[in-house]
Amino acid sequence: MENASDNVRDFKERDMSAEGSAWREYTYTNLSHSRAHYLMAIEALRSELGYARTTDIAEMLEVSRGAASMALAQLKKRGWVTEDPNRFLLLTEEGRRITELVSNNFETLRCFFEEILGLKKDDALSDACKMEHLINIETGERLKKLTDIIMASPDFWGKVKRQMAKMASGN
Repeated sequence: MENASDNVRDFKERDMSAEGSAWREYTYTNLSHSRAHYLMAIEALRSELGYARTTDIAEMLEVSRGAASMALAQLKKRGWVTEDPNRFLLLTEEGRRITELVSNNFETLRCFFEEILGLKKDDALSDACKMEHLINIETGERLKKLTDIIMASPDFWGKVKRQMAKMASGN
């Protein structure tokens, strides 16, 4: 068994990397799972209906109007959301950038999990949703490129799929 100092050193190397700031990075972005979904809901409603109101967001996310109002106030404070004179919600340029990043990350992760790793669709969707707001731009872009490279080579992709299927069956 490792001694305590080895465990502490391993923890520091793994979880306190980048000069002790890696674990703070998530807090620094301030993009929680919930905040990402509020931004995505605004985008979806505006695309579908042409507008988004607090009540629409609350209904779509199945939260109370009060909870939606509080969350949207935080998004406004961060400069990601504004309201027009009719109180319709609008994404700022930064809000749109974040929404696009999260959407791209979601699709990349979903495709990788489902197509490359061979996970069930529901599991791929669930895991992609949990991670979409956590990975940075470069990680998302590289994962997409890797996925594209694998899928562009039918022989290699077939080999990967067979190996993943073996792994899933316990062989």
